[in-house]
Amino acid sequence: MAGAFRIRSEAFLSGGAIPRRHTGEGEDLSPSLRWDNVPERCVELALIVDDPDAPGTSAWVHWVIYKIFCDEPGLAENIPSHNKLEDPHGAFQGRNSWGTIGYRGPLPPKGHGTHHYHFTLYALDEELNLAPDLEKQALLKAISGHVLATAELIGVYER
Repeated sequence: MAGAFRIRSEAFLSGGAIPRRHTGEGEDLSPSLRWDNVPERCVELALIVDDPDAPGTSAWVHWVIYKIFCDEPGLAENIPSHNKLEDPHGAFQGRNSWGTIGYRGPLPPKGHGTHHYHFTLYALDEELNLAPDLEKQALLKAISGHVLATAELIGVYER
């Protein structure tokens, strides 16, 4: 029997603190990520990173990346902020809550307490015809009905 679909990082443990280098106070580099036990019927993957503890009415989106081939073992550290990527080949990035493309790390308001950053990986059952630059809600609408499984990694950060 195969294990559960999961996502992990070499930069921090699940439930652990996200290192400063991966935050807006540091170098703001996307952390390396790895996944395993991808469902057999997976055709592509999508990843959304958001902060539901952010002030406001909805989670603050830090990263939207999708059209990742299921045979990719993960993402390297410091993915460039381009809407179309060479590595991983064919992947697209969308817009975060700053309105920019690519990863933007944790930068919660000072004194706002511990924020939880959800790295949610979606295994999809078919190749979706999507454009680059999608925002979180547009991606979620596009993948609705195509999600085989999800895996989640949560990191924390406080200023």
